[in-house]
Amino acid sequence: MSSQRVPIEPQRVDAPLTQSATFLVVSVTSNPDAIQTVRSTLAGLDSLAKNVSIRDLGAQFACTVGIGSDIWDSLTGLPRPAELHSFREVKGAKHTAVSTPGDLLFHIRSERRDLCFEFERQLMDLLGDAVTVVDATVGFRYFDVRDLLGFVDGTANPVGPAVPSSVLVAEEDASASGGSYIVVQKYTHDLHAWKTLPVEQQEKIIGRTKLENVELDDAESGQRSHKTLNTIEDEAGNEHDILRDNMPFGSPGSAEFGTYFIGYTRRLWVIEKMLERMFVGDPPGLHDRLLDFSKPLTGTTFFAPSASLLASLESD
Repeated sequence: MSSQRVPIEPQRVDAPLTQSATFLVVSVTSNPDAIQTVRSTLAGLDSLAKNVSIRDLGAQFACTVGIGSDIWDSLTGLPRPAELHSFREVKGAKHTAVSTPGDLLFHIRSERRDLCFEFERQLMDLLGDAVTVVDATVGFRYFDVRDLLGFVDGTANPVGPAVPSSVLVAEEDASASGGSYIVVQKYTHDLHAWKTLPVEQQEKIIGRTKLENVELDDAESGQRSHKTLNTIEDEAGNEHDILRDNMPFGSPGSAEFGTYFIGYTRRLWVIEKMLERMFVGDPPGLHDRLLDFSKPLTGTTFFAPSASLLASLESD
């Protein structure tokens, strides 16, 4: 039996982790034509991506765009995704997950840095003075998908059929179906202090062995590991996954070492619960000890609507 529904095509939020990525956060200006310029650019994003990706079809090029809460209404004129709101600061006794501005996120990925560069160049040419750049971070794959702390990152990601059910909004919010919530945070690491810790202590903080990436048993009480604090269950005991596309960034010459956290999720509350457990602690007061060595510089929330919705913006 054929369906009469218009097909909803998600953006490529589950594109493979590549060698290079650019995380570009911009704010829309107050220029009279800014909203229309942004609409037109987003509507033509697929064509722009094809124009760049055709240069090397094996480079796994992809770009995902997220729209922030403050600009959603004026930019789309469509119903708001049920959970979309600005990033909420999470203040613990010692550390704070800061909230920073940003109307649009462009998550640009490729096996080749030059393709990311060329897409960003053409994109910014189209956007012109309709936007101002809030942050532009270039990430890279580090050895066998490790962060600069030396641990494998993203092990808990869903795989295969579990990805759509963890990442894409479905029947619970029909107008946002096929979309995904995104949270980004830019962390810098105190590598000097981290390296003074014995490996065994680093492993207890992370919750995995450093070399083999073997999961350690959860602590029955007291201080919990980063892995445990980021394991989220609902009231019924069901565990909820998110998709992380984190990437290292930095420059040894300027002593900058960091991780760009980007999480895609079907349910925004899952990431918000992770952050609460990390910064406030579970129980409160026992914060994630990783935060003693990793400082968040940014925190912004977006919603990546379906590719079908993006393509329709110019006609709205």
